[in-house]
Amino acid sequence: MAKLYFYYASMNAGKSTTLLQADFNYRERGLHTMLFTAAIDERAGRGVIGSRIGLSAEAIPFERDSDLFACATAEHARQTVGCVLVDEAQFLTARQVDQLAALADKVGIPVLAYGLRTDFRGELFEGSARLLALADALVELKSVCQCGRKATMNLRVDRCGNPVREGTQTEIGGNDRYVALCRRHFVEALEA
Repeated sequence: MAKLYFYYASMNAGKSTTLLQADFNYRERGLHTMLFTAAIDERAGRGVIGSRIGLSAEAIPFERDSDLFACATAEHARQTVGCVLVDEAQFLTARQVDQLAALADKVGIPVLAYGLRTDFRGELFEGSARLLALADALVELKSVCQCGRKATMNLRVDRCGNPVREGTQTEIGGNDRYVALCRRHFVEALEA
């Protein structure tokens, strides 16, 4: 029975690296995979999943109106899909998460989604909230705060490294814009 998995973590926990390793494992066994990533994130290039350690792979970029179920079932009809892997899953809509669940439930394709749980204000993303509600398996990947504790929060910083408390939920960036912190240091930074 295929399942919907949600691998979540703060920034810099290796989500993309873990996704690329899972993809490699499927392909090494001769199974065809489909990779999706958010079109809004072009840090590694449009339609490219890039890892901080230098690994990358081509992926299908998804927009808010993309029909992932239709795309995957069309490919599955052409060539059996062994697994669907989604990077930057926090940017999925609730409808798209429902489509991924349907791929697992109705078509029998395992779906592995990787993304952030919360934004820079500590609030759930739409896609993450729906994945937390629907996923058959929730797997937390670990990152480390500056103090050595588990990092669970994403602090947005400005160009000078000062905490950002307001703004749009989505602002693409890496180490230049976000710092992974434990809850204690996240709250302390925002209160400073």
